[in-house]
Amino acid sequence: MSALDAQTLFQEYNGSENAGFATIHAPVHHTPGGTPYLQVPGVVMLARPQTNPTGLAGFLDGFDTSLGFSQYLDDPTTLPESSQLCKIAGQTCYMSFGPKRTMNENASRYFENLKSSGHGSVFEHANFSLLLYGVSRSLTHELIRHRAGMGFSQLSQRYVSGRMLRFVERPEYRDDAQLHTQFEQRVDRAAEEYAQLTKRLLEMQKEGSTILSAEARTDLRKKVQQAARSVLPNETEAPIVVTGNVRSWRHVIEMRADAHAETEIRELAVRIFLCLHLADPILFGDYEIEQLADGTHAVTTTYRKV
Repeated sequence: MSALDAQTLFQEYNGSENAGFATIHAPVHHTPGGTPYLQVPGVVMLARPQTNPTGLAGFLDGFDTSLGFSQYLDDPTTLPESSQLCKIAGQTCYMSFGPKRTMNENASRYFENLKSSGHGSVFEHANFSLLLYGVSRSLTHELIRHRAGMGFSQLSQRYVSGRMLRFVERPEYRDDAQLHTQFEQRVDRAAEEYAQLTKRLLEMQKEGSTILSAEARTDLRKKVQQAARSVLPNETEAPIVVTGNVRSWRHVIEMRADAHAETEIRELAVRIFLCLHLADPILFGDYEIEQLADGTHAVTTTYRKV
């Protein structure tokens, strides 16, 4: 990283790492009325690739010994498992397992060549799963537009009760006393109105309202919550688990961590990048972080649309 070191920013965001799994947690705040809210996104890496190179032995031993393919497993340099997986996939294309292959110590150069030539399919083999929280409903509506190569599982406001309601304060409101106070008052009102609606809808349900009737207990609760959620603002938190391959995550970073991206989603995308970069500094090593005039950060790369 030339403009700003990724590890430095990761630490600045209070990131932590355990056995290769990166986390950037977001603190929870409360309004004077007790309504919980978050000001920054949280990112938790839930899953990353686990690769089994030794399983190639039987495959490699099946070729003429003069090719030297069996030496492939003797490479002394250890790679991040996601890089190892993508490298095996790429080298399978040309059966580059012999002595003249690109060794692991030169993996960065190998992937630079792939990126510069636009051979992005190799990057689709490695998947990472992240829990994203402290993100608003308006943010996730943008995020789920990245459908190719991604899987999403998001909090359902029809099934989750108001006891778990939290909200997200926009970056523009945090340092302005008037906007911050208005935000806290607004989410207090939203939470209170949701509670009042829920109470009245439950009363109507018990009184035999046809439109709120259902046979299963779960459906009864859903009928109430799907009606009450209509008053919730875009500022309502919408935790989401996202699984994506490296190529797709790179696209998210390039689009959403860009200086011209919407501020809230850019804050998230930068944190996503930091966690992925920690997990695999080879596949995500071509990015640079810059600090913008407003104090926020953006991420760029020469190899867009790999």
